[in-house]
Amino acid sequence: MEEATLTPLEQKWQQEKDERGPSLDDAYDENGRFEPAELEDVVKSRIPTPTGWRIAILPYRGAEKTKGGIVLSEETQKRTQLATVCGYVLKVGTLAYMDETKFPTGPWCREGDWVIFGRYAGSRIGIDGGEIRILNDDEIIGRVNDPEDILHM
Repeated sequence: MEEATLTPLEQKWQQEKDERGPSLDDAYDENGRFEPAELEDVVKSRIPTPTGWRIAILPYRGAEKTKGGIVLSEETQKRTQLATVCGYVLKVGTLAYMDETKFPTGPWCREGDWVIFGRYAGSRIGIDGGEIRILNDDEIIGRVNDPEDILHM
């Protein structure tokens, strides 16, 4: 958007964003889809590194609009993110999936995978621009190709 087309409120938000620097929000496109390539290194470095057998997951946020074109409020998007069972693997701890008796076929997921997990699994950690979850390696239920394939209840 050009500066001249922004409303005063949008200009204020843009100024606050510029002062704050890059955040997790910047990795989402205009449709609300997470674009991992847009996640800047400075943001990645601020994401906690999971210890041991833990995994850092970015819960799926969902689209900003419904398929019918209704714009969802920020509150609705946050509730969807809290209730989601799907997320993007940001970082994997050094001991994750190392137990060969527990994981004889190897890791269940890697950095960059979309995974599903239990609704109440893991610990929620607030960071600038959103929230991540820290899960144990055995709390991953499965991998998915596209988080849009999972229905959000």
